[in-house]
Amino acid sequence: MRVPFDDKVWSGRSDDGEPGDTRRVFNQVAPFDGTARDSAMPVIVGFGSDEGVRRNQGRIGAAHAPKELRRALAGLPAKASMAALADAGDVVCDDGDLEAAQAELADVVSDVLASGARPLVFGGGHEVAWGTYSGLRRHVDRAGTAGAGTKARNLLIINFDAHFDLRQKRPANSGTPFDQIANDCAGRGVPFNYVCFGISDLGNTASLFAHAGQLGVRYVLDIDMQESQLPQRLHDLQQSLDAADDVYLTIDLDVLPASTAPGVSAPAALGVPLAVVEAMVQRVRASGKLRAADIAEYNPSLDQDKRTARAAARLAYRLL
Repeated sequence: MRVPFDDKVWSGRSDDGEPGDTRRVFNQVAPFDGTARDSAMPVIVGFGSDEGVRRNQGRIGAAHAPKELRRALAGLPAKASMAALADAGDVVCDDGDLEAAQAELADVVSDVLASGARPLVFGGGHEVAWGTYSGLRRHVDRAGTAGAGTKARNLLIINFDAHFDLRQKRPANSGTPFDQIANDCAGRGVPFNYVCFGISDLGNTASLFAHAGQLGVRYVLDIDMQESQLPQRLHDLQQSLDAADDVYLTIDLDVLPASTAPGVSAPAALGVPLAVVEAMVQRVRASGKLRAADIAEYNPSLDQDKRTARAAARLAYRLL
């Protein structure tokens, strides 16, 4: 089910009496009308779903994330370099039919891309990834960039996550999206180009590590993603970006330390510092190859002092 743009969540403090540019993000937002006002204009899309987390035996609550993430983002300052921003409303899964909700999200993502804009999806559980990817893949196919007689474009999937989310169990859940994507790529005869930063060796079974190896997944453990190692990680990331034509970026907030992101289904004992994730996200954004992004697994009911919302809003801001 689609829920239209709600301007009530886009509000905040006004500093109109102060000199200079006092705009905030909420001043920049307009409903998405199917057209992009600027090249690669960011368009917020919400995906209100707990169903994947429920199926994966996690702690539910992420269905309420899209509105809370908008609220956290709304009051941040709108710098002069910030482009126009639009909001396409939410896709909501409130009847247990996750597959239909993911298909509907794919429709919205594809439509946003067709307009020349760039979708930024607020989940929801990490089942959001299958919907975002499906919309992006449909757009690539529709644009003819991977059609018959042409060389398929190299789509790089970058995931910041403590978990591979390569579970093979069906029906699909929040732990299966990248296995679904791998199967889709195999069916299309295109490479599954998946790199995951922040993997916890204690958060994934030996079976998942073996499956990742069979699929050729590139990954970096959380212990190798600390601030002292950031220069090497940026170098690794840049090599992957240089080889790609298009990038899909997905951020599972459980990649962050539990002290930074308590409001997730599976808080991390170690995690990757926010400064490291932010620097790498900015590098992805600067590549000019980012086509779609999403932020997943925020659970407002588990958030302390809105720490997770603030961290997520900071990362979202870097993607505007």
